[in-house]
Amino acid sequence: MNRLTASIRLLTGLFLAATVARAESPAEFDARLEAAVQDEGVTIVHLWATWCHNCWREHDNDGWKNFIAANPDVKVIFVSVWGSREDDHAELSRYDIVDLPNLEIWRHPNQSRRDNERMVSLLGQEVTWIPTTWVYRKGTLRYAINYGEVRFPMLQAMVDDTTASW
Repeated sequence: MNRLTASIRLLTGLFLAATVARAESPAEFDARLEAAVQDEGVTIVHLWATWCHNCWREHDNDGWKNFIAANPDVKVIFVSVWGSREDDHAELSRYDIVDLPNLEIWRHPNQSRRDNERMVSLLGQEVTWIPTTWVYRKGTLRYAINYGEVRFPMLQAMVDDTTASW
């Protein structure tokens, strides 16, 4: 790794640490995520929780690990929601994906699982189930898997179609 790359990673880490150091409001989180999906390329937003058995199943046969590694130009953002344990990185490290360069691990500030308190929408989309996986390009939702585990050949087809000219 050259010095410029190392410096950029260090500054990014310091920025993220500073951002996490103070409590982020749900509105600030939403705005940050909205900005993140504006990229020219494909961005996948994956909502999950550490306690969710369906989320765990997506890691069978290295599902997410293989998909993320096979798609280095796709930004993948895992967003923990609804009462995940605080150490989301530790949970995902069980699946050997936390160091993949195109994966970002985010934590929604409202982790309540109570129906009357929990986060019910994100990026203007209703959230009713986890795992939920959304495929964005240029800030536009192209595909949504809103009820249950992702199937990676189907997700790959969605990514491939999303990269085509629309």
